[in-house]
Amino acid sequence: MGWLQDAIRQSAMRTATTVVDAEAALPGRADPVRVAPANIVTGNPMVPPFPEGHETIVLGMGCFWGAEKILWQLDGVWTTAAGYAGGWTPNPTYEETCTGASGHTEAVLVVFDPQVLPVEKLLATFFEWHDPTQGMRQGNDRGTQYRSAVFTTTPEQLEAARRIAEGYQKELAAAGYGPLTTEIGELGEVRSGTFYYAEDYHQQYLVKNPGGYDCHVRSGVACPI
Repeated sequence: MGWLQDAIRQSAMRTATTVVDAEAALPGRADPVRVAPANIVTGNPMVPPFPEGHETIVLGMGCFWGAEKILWQLDGVWTTAAGYAGGWTPNPTYEETCTGASGHTEAVLVVFDPQVLPVEKLLATFFEWHDPTQGMRQGNDRGTQYRSAVFTTTPEQLEAARRIAEGYQKELAAAGYGPLTTEIGELGEVRSGTFYYAEDYHQQYLVKNPGGYDCHVRSGVACPI
């Protein structure tokens, strides 16, 4: 009856309210998935090296299909990629992430030019395009893989994320929302410390699948910079 125990465990994971412990996470694999040579929207590579002077940040705002579409449209964004971050399992599959047993949240790697798109403006867009008070879900999408997250790659980004979040919390509270639940931390210091690319069919999904699922649960509260 091992299959039944696994099914019960994975069903519970899908609606978990806390991230799985390292000891209970799926083992994953050593080999990363292969992605296309370039983002089909921007025309630029999704894997390093990236242009000098550009920065990277990883943002989780619910289902990564619609999140990536929002982010690639911003002036100053050089490329984007869908993936998994904030968990334990090395090189997880989509199916593994959806069980909650990898600990990851669906996320988007954003490569941007801070001279064109200041990180504060990018973060304000991030906060406004989902509801960061919903905990381990976005709308009907439930589980730790849909949690709100900002994983930074520089101390300056981390400071900006915390400052913007603090200011936004005041606006949300004034509008009747509860505590902001966005997980904020340095990418390299959160659990496995790695952004893992999602399978190629997830990359720029809504271009490949016009009319595909596009979940955005927004608070409607403007985020001050």
